[in-house]
Amino acid sequence: MSDESQANGETDESVGIQDGDFIRLSYTLRTAEDGRVVDTTDAETAEEAEIDTDEYDFEPRIIVVGAGHLFDAVDEELVGAEPGDVGTVEIPAAEAFGEYEDDQVRTISASKIDEDDRYPGAQVQLDGEQGQIVTIVSGRARVDFNHPLAGDDLEYEYEILEEVEDRDERAGSLLGMYLQEVPEVRIETDVVEEEQTVAVEETEEADEDENEDDNDEPTKEVVEVEKETLYIEATPQMTMNQQWLFQKQQIAQDIIDRLELDRVIVQETIEGMGGMMGGLGGMMGGDGMSAGDIEDAVEDVDVDADELAAELEGSQE
Repeated sequence: MSDESQANGETDESVGIQDGDFIRLSYTLRTAEDGRVVDTTDAETAEEAEIDTDEYDFEPRIIVVGAGHLFDAVDEELVGAEPGDVGTVEIPAAEAFGEYEDDQVRTISASKIDEDDRYPGAQVQLDGEQGQIVTIVSGRARVDFNHPLAGDDLEYEYEILEEVEDRDERAGSLLGMYLQEVPEVRIETDVVEEEQTVAVEETEEADEDENEDDNDEPTKEVVEVEKETLYIEATPQMTMNQQWLFQKQQIAQDIIDRLELDRVIVQETIEGMGGMMGGLGGMMGGDGMSAGDIEDAVEDVDVDADELAAELEGSQE
């Protein structure tokens, strides 16, 4: 930083935290007008705001600067900052969750709403939109489809705790952002065999014979290469996660790009069921009939095929 820049109070944004950096961040998000806590990483703040602390883990979070994990104004504030920096960012409603729009409060038939949700304050999903019931009168419901924080200016208090350099921790944090859980992960350098195309080298003899040149074709050979691999130990919750089921390719590619990996391998462990299969076999076989018992039973059934066919034809007439 130049003396002139320091004198003018300017900062050099090329120094310090940059877009793409992983940082551990502590923060509290409040409404500017009344200071209501919207989100926080601090358990004590959550308790004071009477937020249910049993359902969530309140601890600093790892985020990627400039990756869309934060409000744009906060991302801009963090670029050029250093670990240990604290601050508050004012976020206008238009840049947060939008201005409040009166035409987003609509009247619909109450019959479109599940009976269990027909009361003021209930959150409902209708035609792909999330809304909150305002009133229900005479079979008609007024539903507010604005975001609950629409029209609210916000204040984002933060403290940058540290830059995160550990690649395993980085990978886990990225998965956590997508899946709301952090499965066990590890990054390893694997040596694998890979088939590669190798160009045929020209020889003096080939140079003398143009016809031989025309017949030269690339060949393939198996070589050993190093692959930077992220291994993910999938949990049952992860395998059933809707975002993972429908976007696993995009999620894996984002992690590959940000961590400069070659591939992602997902490992799923299925535990044995012990003696349950034996129990199921007994249930399905009744008193434990063997294959021979079943064959004997079939042979004992006296069925005349011609007679059965005639009966079927008669029933169709």
